[in-house]
Amino acid sequence: MEKQEAKKRIEKLKEVINHHRYLYHVLDRQDIPDEAFDSLKHELYLLEQQFPEFITPDSPTQRVGGKPLKEFNKVKHEVLMLSIEDIFLEEELRDWETHLKRLAPGTEFEYFSELKIDGFAITLIYENGLFTVGATRGDGKVGEDVTQNLKTIESIPLRLELRGGISDKNIEDKVKKLVKDGIIEIRGEVYMEKKAFEKFKSSFSNPRNLSAGSIRQLDPKLAASRPLKFLAYDIVTDMGQTKHSQEHHVLPILGFKTDPGKICKNLSDIISFRQEIAQKRESLPYQIDGIVININDNSLFQRLGVAGKGPRGARAFKFSPKQATTRVSDIKLQVGRTGAVTPVAVLEPVKVSGVTITRATLHNEDEIKRLGVKIGDTVIVERAGDVIPDVARVIDELRTGKEKEFHFPRICPVCGTNLIKPRGEALWRCPNSSCPARKRENLYYFASKKAFDIEGLGPKIIDKLLDEHLISRAVDIFSLQEGDLVPLEKFGEKSANNLITAIQKSKKIELSKFIFALGIRHVGEETAVDLTEHFRNIDKLKKATEEELMKVSDIGPKVSQSIYNWFRQERNQKFIEDLFRAGVEILPLEKIGEKLKGKTFVLTGSLQNMARLEAEEKIRLAGGHPSNSLSRKTDYLVIGENPGSKVDQAKKLGVKTLTEKEFLKMIKTKPS
Repeated sequence: MEKQEAKKRIEKLKEVINHHRYLYHVLDRQDIPDEAFDSLKHELYLLEQQFPEFITPDSPTQRVGGKPLKEFNKVKHEVLMLSIEDIFLEEELRDWETHLKRLAPGTEFEYFSELKIDGFAITLIYENGLFTVGATRGDGKVGEDVTQNLKTIESIPLRLELRGGISDKNIEDKVKKLVKDGIIEIRGEVYMEKKAFEKFKSSFSNPRNLSAGSIRQLDPKLAASRPLKFLAYDIVTDMGQTKHSQEHHVLPILGFKTDPGKICKNLSDIISFRQEIAQKRESLPYQIDGIVININDNSLFQRLGVAGKGPRGARAFKFSPKQATTRVSDIKLQVGRTGAVTPVAVLEPVKVSGVTITRATLHNEDEIKRLGVKIGDTVIVERAGDVIPDVARVIDELRTGKEKEFHFPRICPVCGTNLIKPRGEALWRCPNSSCPARKRENLYYFASKKAFDIEGLGPKIIDKLLDEHLISRAVDIFSLQEGDLVPLEKFGEKSANNLITAIQKSKKIELSKFIFALGIRHVGEETAVDLTEHFRNIDKLKKATEEELMKVSDIGPKVSQSIYNWFRQERNQKFIEDLFRAGVEILPLEKIGEKLKGKTFVLTGSLQNMARLEAEEKIRLAGGHPSNSLSRKTDYLVIGENPGSKVDQAKKLGVKTLTEKEFLKMIKTKPS
């Protein structure tokens, strides 16, 4: 990015961040998600690091929070209550350590890593052991006095008492003295557990917002009515502690809940700890968004000082967000196998849920109009549930005037055929069945795992075969020879032999997969299974009337008409005949079991003995029904390694859970 462009971007980012900061911290209103707000701040921080001449004292990176509300008394922080700079990548972690080593050459660094609870930061002051003042962070120098609200939280002790001995005698003597006659300041987070949040989620977007709203209001009775908790992470007062880890030892003895954390000798230890916590994240009772890393040596931590809004000796190593902000560099059209024309936003690369995203769907013309998205816009992208990324919102406050409107065309961008928009549908479609884009997508679909499952025949190889005119339709795949493949770039004799072997193996196929591979509109994997169980062979399905098709479970008029019409078209009848002529053979059906008939299964986590698709197929063959969504109608949740939030959900819904071993026993499959 050029210097002047960077300057303009920095000014725009500051303006938008300050606007949303004021809404959140002063007016208690939130217009964009926390993760998107963090993403904007992170972009500003990185730009300012690249162009430090544009850092100004009023930049959001140089301060902590908003102004205290007038209704609260002000509390001056004797020790600044700073925020911690965020990092998201291992590369940023290494850059941080490199920077620290330049500031303190020859120093051996020891770190202390702890959970970063997604709560509301407060500080507590105890005089002669009694809780006297509780305050918010405010702008880092001055906060709001919220003592009465904090007193309603059971996990905040009203009087400090030593509940055990401290291993360091020097610290123990000082603590005893300060508890009896002195001032002790403790800092931490007010939070709400995920389970307790359930009854409030219709009014609040997340537990953090509810915690903050409960503390930053004037009626202590309202705070008392909400199940808030407190977790301590820092002792501001000098008690003789030389390491931050010692504070986490002392806090429980003083009566505070804290995260035990972990001493990390190097960056590898930090990365391993973060990975370990990431796997446990969903099972924790409270929300976390990463880990906090501190230089464990308190003296070194102080010497390193402050830069901008936070201490140099600490970083918040956050998990990759499910939402982030980036810019739309272009909007392109993608023609699918059924002719559906989908607009796709081409994005400046951004990491979301641990994956670098460069494209996101805009769904259809109406969605582009609803979002108001233009080429050049800054947008919020999200990847909820690890599916195709979406553009969730445009941040139009960041517009410069150079953005371009996108006009949806009325002709196919690939073959030039006039597009049609069937009544009642949102999608424009290319009606040309010979459209090269449609043919290409159909071939990807045909060879995919849920269809003919031809190992090694992915989109790149299919593209190469099409470009070399070795195939033009699906049935051509089965006539390929090793000699056709060997001359191709990156194809040797072994790889050619492997692919031809995989193609020959795929000729024997289950009926449900065969039906799915035909690419009939509205017929997905589940519907293909239902058709298989009902008709039992392809000939009966081909001859079925619309009325007969309507008798199949979950098939309505629209789907039955689509299936009926597909089998009546001469080119489709020939397609099936050509497949059989090429040697495709539908395997005889296994007897459907009665034991699991009518039972619904949901899988979560990774199974060790089989792939998910294989497990779902075995459930079907035993008469059961695999599903992705959990409800009270679900009979079993099968739990693999690193399960998600479905485990807690199952407990709430009263759904029975099975280990993988119990599941294998139920379907009578022995572990390998």
